Parts: sequence; C-alpha cells; structure tokens
Amino acid sequence: LTYTVAWLVMASMWWGIAYLRGDLHRAHDDTYSPCVANVYNFPSAFLFFIETEATIGYGHRYITERCPEGIVLFLFQSLLGSIVDAFLIGCMFIKMSQPKKRAETLMFSRAAVVSQRDGKLCLMFRVGNLRNSHMVSAQIRCKLIKSRQTPEGEFLPLDQCELDVGFGTGADQLFLVSPLTICHEINSKSPFFCLSQRSLRSEQFEIVVILEGIVETTGMTCQARTSYTEDEVLWGHRFLPVMSLEDGFFRVDYSQFHATFEVPTPPYSAKEQEENLS
Repeated sequence: LTYTVAWLVMASMWWGIAYLRGDLHRAHDDTYSPCVANVYNFPSAFLFFIETEATIGYGHRYITERCPEGIVLFLFQSLLGSIVDAFLIGCMFIKMSQPKKRAETLMFSRAAVVSQRDGKLCLMFRVGNLRNSHMVSAQIRCKLIKSRQTPEGEFLPLDQCELDVGFGTGADQLFLVSPLTICHEINSKSPFFCLSQRSLRSEQFEIVVILEGIVETTGMTCQARTSYTEDEVLWGHRFLPVMSLEDGFFRVDYSQFHATFEVPTPPYSAKEQEENLS
C-alpha cells in the first residue's frame, strides 16, 4: 500500500508538470521541447516514474535540460524512494525481531498449587507450548516480589528474591514437547519455608514467572511472562493429567491444562512439618 500510494502521487506530480507547461497539448510537435519527452498522458507519466525509480532506463522517455522544475522533482523522487525503502525495511526488521505471536502460543496455568511431591512440600505451576515448532534453549526463572523489613528497621517495599526451580539440577532448562509442571521445593532455603495454609490467607506477594527461549524458525529470542498473587496459589491442589497414551502415541488434552483437583496435604508449613518429624 505504501508503494502504491507513493507511485500514484509521484506519477501525478510528473503529469501535473506536463499539464501546467502545456506539454500534453503539444505532444506530437517536433519543434517543441517538453519537460519530459514522450509523456503525453497519465499512463505515460506513470511509466516514466517507474522507469526512473527502478533505474530501468529504456531511453524513450527522459528529462530535457529546459525543465528546471523537472530536475527538482527528480531529486525529490530519488530522496523519497530511499526514504520509503528504508521505512519498509525497518518495519520488516522490527516485525521479525519482536516475535510477539510466538510468545502468545506459550501457555501458563491460571493458578499455582501447593502440595506434596516425593514427600516434600512444593509450589508448582504448569507451562505448555501450543505450536509444533520447538523452543531452543528454553529456560524458566521465578522471582518472588514481596515487602519486608530488615532487622535494622529498613522497609523494602518491593524486595525481590529468586525462587529455585532446579538451577542446580538443570530442571530450569526446559524441553517443551509437552506441558511441563515446574516445581519449587519448599525447604529451609525457600522464602516460603514458614508459609502455611493459614498464613497464606494473610500474605501479600507476587510470583513473577519468566520463560525465555529461541524461536526455532527465526533464531530470534522470545520471552513470555506471567505472575501469581497469593489469591492464585491453591493449597492442597494438584494439576490434572493432560497426557494419555492412544494407539502408541501420546495425546495432549489442552482443555484440562488449567484444571486442578484437591489432594490430602498437611496445612502446616514446611518448617513445622520438619519440626514434627524431628
């Protein structure tokens, strides 16, 4: 559309010069020197513009030296053509360098859950990839944003700390061929070590999840984000299975991607559970 508008405008300007000079009425007068030779209507003016812009140079239509306004318009046309080309190339580059549509095909569960896995209290959420193309070098990170007061009395309104989702074991490096459940083990190093089902109702925090990877088809870096507040953390829940084996193939049911169900989970914090065991 940009090229079409620019072509029609410039062709109209060349036709306008020929019209104002009277070249259209003396097109077949061999004794008359027009501004542009062999331009006698709008189609011929349009063809002259295309030949000049594309540097085709057939030689049948050309600017004469007795047309200063034509020389000025020719310089303006050359400058405008470069600007239009640079603008469109820039738009294409920006479109390719920001793969927003790819990020929209990465799913996060609407809620996070707290339940036991392998005998340990864990905070979990689910991620999925809706496309068949893979995310190369996919990595996930979690940050807890919460206000706190230091022992010295300093108040930190938006203090940030990292949640361990498998940094030491490599579990943070994802292979998203199917929906995955990301697990944060609540242990003595976790900021949720003292969190219980009762205290969860009075807490105020936000868990920010960042998923990064390289788009397989373009090689561009893609990032998707979501967050969970204290109201979106379900204590004593677990995610419904979404994968089933049918005729030797695994089938993923994304309609159950966000679904959870209740499981028996102690209402005590991980710290209290460790103290009870000891």
